[in-house]
Amino acid sequence: MNIHAIKAIYIFEMARTWRTLMQSIASPVLSTSLYFIVFGSAIGSRMANVDGVSYGAFIVPGLIMLSILTESISNASFGIYMPKFTGTIYELLSAPISAIETVIGYVGAAATKSVIVGTIILVTARLFVDFTILHPFWMVAFLVMTSVTFSLFGFIIGIWADSFQKLQVVPLMIVTPLAFLGGSFYSINMLPPFWQTIALFNPVVYLVSGFRWSFYGVSDVGVGISLGMTLAFMLACLAAVWWIFRTGYKIKA
Repeated sequence: MNIHAIKAIYIFEMARTWRTLMQSIASPVLSTSLYFIVFGSAIGSRMANVDGVSYGAFIVPGLIMLSILTESISNASFGIYMPKFTGTIYELLSAPISAIETVIGYVGAAATKSVIVGTIILVTARLFVDFTILHPFWMVAFLVMTSVTFSLFGFIIGIWADSFQKLQVVPLMIVTPLAFLGGSFYSINMLPPFWQTIALFNPVVYLVSGFRWSFYGVSDVGVGISLGMTLAFMLACLAAVWWIFRTGYKIKA
């Protein structure tokens, strides 16, 4: 394992975050704070509790997960797309660096950024609502697993995209709608039976549900199922990344 190569990629990607601090950190935190003001304070004060939790506190895990999903995909996809765009990807491919070391460097940096953003949002949420974390270990576990999983997914998007438009189409047209329809702002038990069944085909439901369980001990689906679905998606992303480097799909061609 070439630790120096992993460290070089990781430090380079993290340095880009500090150079664009307003865009990388401040922007998602500000956007989420607006959600807390509108949904948590303005609307939440007029709504009844959801599963025994005040609405303002209920949406905290969903908003954090929404930010984690978008930031993980954005950071990882842009990180690997830029070397392709500028042509420096060939220097990386010709260097004595294995595929796994490349993935660890890029995905590790993207996941780290997402965890930082999620942690800042968690602290910021205290300014707006009171909430508890019943299972802090599992809260951290779901936070890290989701960040890594969707950073892998973003890495795949960055390899697949051959333009800045394609780089944005999956997050904007697929991931964001799934996140909003995945129980971030409500419990799927509030839906009619037919739509509850449809919602179970949305993978984001399991991420949000498991993360919310770590806070309040309530969930739309079993925590074991949430954990299993998260791990399954991570393995699927790992398999896709392995195939990309195995075949050289849109890297060597």
